[in-house]
Amino acid sequence: MVAKHLFWGMCLVVLGGSVMAQDARLERLDTTDAGQDWQAVGRLDIDGKGFCTGALIAPDLVLTAAHCVFDSRTGAQVDPGGIEFRAGWRNGRAEAYRAVRRAVVHPDYVFNRDISADRVRNDVALLELQRPIRIPSVTPFETAQRPRKGAEIGVVSYAHDRAEAPSLQEVCSVMARQSGILVMSCNVDFGSSGAPVFSFVGDTPQIVSVVSAKAQVNGANVSLGTALTEPLVTLKAELARGSGYGLDPAPQVNRLTVGGMRRDTGAKFVKP
Repeated sequence: MVAKHLFWGMCLVVLGGSVMAQDARLERLDTTDAGQDWQAVGRLDIDGKGFCTGALIAPDLVLTAAHCVFDSRTGAQVDPGGIEFRAGWRNGRAEAYRAVRRAVVHPDYVFNRDISADRVRNDVALLELQRPIRIPSVTPFETAQRPRKGAEIGVVSYAHDRAEAPSLQEVCSVMARQSGILVMSCNVDFGSSGAPVFSFVGDTPQIVSVVSAKAQVNGANVSLGTALTEPLVTLKAELARGSGYGLDPAPQVNRLTVGGMRRDTGAKFVKP
């Protein structure tokens, strides 16, 4: 059985740095006007037993965390036919509903119960939808290079206590970059796995990471995500080769430009 909320807590016990102090508060995107720029972020309902957060990076591709497509009890990969992406889900309705056709997990990701840096580093997946979402109100996001330490970022996510509408934290910070992992001050909780982390440099927000887990640094809660650039290149190559787990034969499609840029371990993890 999939855990009710697919999100793991960890304790980061060896890390330099401190939590940033100027983070914005969560803003619940309850209305259409408040959420109009974020309709491509949606809730992923997992086999009726749990949920994660995901975001469109192409009309038929959702970016999320790899652990979201595994059954936490058995360790088996969830049948993609049991996953539904609800774009812009808010107060009982979505801008679009789509079933998932194929799930492609980073080839170096290993699902197990031992929480480690390797698990977070490769915790990223792409979900191919049965049908693309082509409506004006849902515009896929593009991706950008990982942000530097100290950069301001933001997160849009669902969580166990805000499952019916997304929330935006417009300002949080990159506290550290370690071995392909971003340590961030962003406010996340159970259900936020797979949430897109945005950079606001430029005219439009771009995804620079995906939330994998929450942790603690010097007793303060932080979030952890993959440094997205290299893992995403690997996932696109896997898609192009027709890899992935799904009900139907995977199509041989070249997607190497999907989600490209616009225009143009000192850590020790222990279970809580």
